[in-house]
Amino acid sequence: MNIGIKKSITIGGKEITVETGKLAKQADGAVVLQMGKTVVLATVVAAQEAKPGVDFLPLTVDYKEKFAAAGRIPGGFFRREARPSEGEILTMRLVDRALRPLFPDDYHAEVQLMMQLLSYDGENHPDALCGFAASCAIAVSDIPFNGPMSEVRIGRINGEFIINPTVDQLKESDVDMVIAGTAENIVMVEGEMQEVSELDMVEAIKIAHGAIKDQCQFQLDLAAEIPTANPKRTYSHEVHDDAIRTKVMDECLEKCKEVARQGLASKTKRSELFEEIKENFKAQYSEEELEEVGSFISVYFSEAKKKAVRHVMLHEGIRLDGRQFEEIRPIWAEVDYLPMVHGSAVFTRGETQSLTTLTLGGKMDEQMIDGATFKGTEPFMLHYNFPPFSTGEARPIRGTSRREIGHGNLALRALKPVLPADNAYTIRLVSEILESNGSSSMATVCAGTLALMDGGIQIKAPVSGIAMGLVADEGKFAVLSDILGDEDHLGDMDFKVTGTRQGITACQMDIKVDGLPYEVLIQALEQAKSGRMHILDKIEETISAPNSELKPHTPRIEAFTVPNEMIGAVIGPGGKIIQALQKETNTTITIEELENGEGNVQVMSNNADDMNNAITRIKLIAFPPQVEEGAEYEGPIKSIQAYGCFVEIVPGTDGLIHISEFAWEKINKMEDVCKEGDMVRFKVMGKDPKTRKWKLSRKVLLPRPERKEKSAPQTEA
Repeated sequence: MNIGIKKSITIGGKEITVETGKLAKQADGAVVLQMGKTVVLATVVAAQEAKPGVDFLPLTVDYKEKFAAAGRIPGGFFRREARPSEGEILTMRLVDRALRPLFPDDYHAEVQLMMQLLSYDGENHPDALCGFAASCAIAVSDIPFNGPMSEVRIGRINGEFIINPTVDQLKESDVDMVIAGTAENIVMVEGEMQEVSELDMVEAIKIAHGAIKDQCQFQLDLAAEIPTANPKRTYSHEVHDDAIRTKVMDECLEKCKEVARQGLASKTKRSELFEEIKENFKAQYSEEELEEVGSFISVYFSEAKKKAVRHVMLHEGIRLDGRQFEEIRPIWAEVDYLPMVHGSAVFTRGETQSLTTLTLGGKMDEQMIDGATFKGTEPFMLHYNFPPFSTGEARPIRGTSRREIGHGNLALRALKPVLPADNAYTIRLVSEILESNGSSSMATVCAGTLALMDGGIQIKAPVSGIAMGLVADEGKFAVLSDILGDEDHLGDMDFKVTGTRQGITACQMDIKVDGLPYEVLIQALEQAKSGRMHILDKIEETISAPNSELKPHTPRIEAFTVPNEMIGAVIGPGGKIIQALQKETNTTITIEELENGEGNVQVMSNNADDMNNAITRIKLIAFPPQVEEGAEYEGPIKSIQAYGCFVEIVPGTDGLIHISEFAWEKINKMEDVCKEGDMVRFKVMGKDPKTRKWKLSRKVLLPRPERKEKSAPQTEA
């Protein structure tokens, strides 16, 4: 009996199989996608009707990496998968950002898309496969969707682009991008690069789009074999009143254009003027009438406002705040703002402001990651916080949002390529967004660069970031540099680009318009480059190069390597030696085995004398001087036994002073003449032929007592 349908496609020389109709058959759509031995299950369910009063798409995208997929048991007390990790959330965002714009604008039924990693081979990344699997699940369902769409990862090794590179290949790649699109358009780009050019980035997108087109056609062919996938379900989730729409446009459109023409720099003032137009229009209706048409007025006024702002931009060349299309908002920046942190900076661009702090720690401060696809530590962290007061709002704070995690990750990817290769510190940057009106993630990149330089981290080059926008309509388009929050909302593209003077280090692009020509994309990238250079000038005016010294209160770290066979000697049985060293020198010492077999030792301290003392003692253990037979030494007693005491000749090497060799006098108990820690001087007599341990003597260095002569026996007279 045949169950389900299974089809295959070869992308980038690798076979991908998609199976449907076998698992999760009660979902509206479900597929199992496999590449290599990595397997992802994607399911989608949509409510038949929209809930009353819902005028948006309630789409939920979830992704879970099952530990069993990699043959592992979760850590923690409960030993089960818990809340999503940051990596899982970032994968959800990749899929969500690509799918959400492709649902019909008037479709408001609740949609839940779930993806699960069921098998992981350690070779094929699952995250770039999730978008393909998710779109396949929708394609085989009857849910309305303006797709299909797909995602691929693209890398580059030695100048050659690779579709869906393996884990090992990605380590050698200077490009790591995930690109999503339909057969006609690119809809989402995110990635990091090692200072690549704008033309190289466009070439990567073009190559990725070729693979995406093949995967979209594959989904159409698959759906054609599923009877329930066609036709799509009918729905009616919006009710309109054409008379109210016409009235709003007639009475409000020109007034909104007048506000847009004023070029007001203040977001608050613009909002007040737009709201005043809306309220004046509503004033002609009674309360009873507003209960019937109020919701229509809000929707149509938003349409009028959007149309007005876009018209003024395209036909009159005026942006909302009066700037030219290529003009960057005023910038001011300051470093060393906070006295007790390891580095700090304030970066303000227009009405967007980031206060970023730098904290430096040791090996023990690295972030521990225990996931299904990765277990290890991360020495570089960047956390982005977006409190409600930054936009003048009062709302509850319920943990770190997916948006905050996504923005922080983008800034981290932007700065990671310029960190020094020999950096011994664990680095944590925290961006506090204190004001926000567009491009807060790019302000984080700029403030992060300044904080690193202020803290004395010798980055390879400063990094700046800029958010680009696009307004396209009626054959006209305008590329906007350094977009406002309103321009992002009302425009057709949000394209964030970060980089040094040499090239791009990270990007994130969401496109809302169909048919974006590559010529427009290239213009946006070149305009972004000009903006990045301007911002880099402002950064270098604030601080021209990284400070040559760390802050006085920053802990110092020294790192060096020791031979593999000496790692155990430094640690000691049960960690006894390294713990004693830390306590006696008031330092923090870590040691780990490197891939080449050597041990990497880090010593962290706030005191130079303590640091030098710890390093000297570790090196004496790891690189012990040669013990010479016949030489004299002085060392501490390490332990006392009934038959003698063990003494440290040099760090890491002990010898035995037998009870008979401790003194010329007869000793009944060693505890009567010495104790642990006493310093004694001794001579190395040689090695015991059986134990190969050094034999020591203390008594040979002591003056030999004179022998008492026996008196002659007395005789009787």
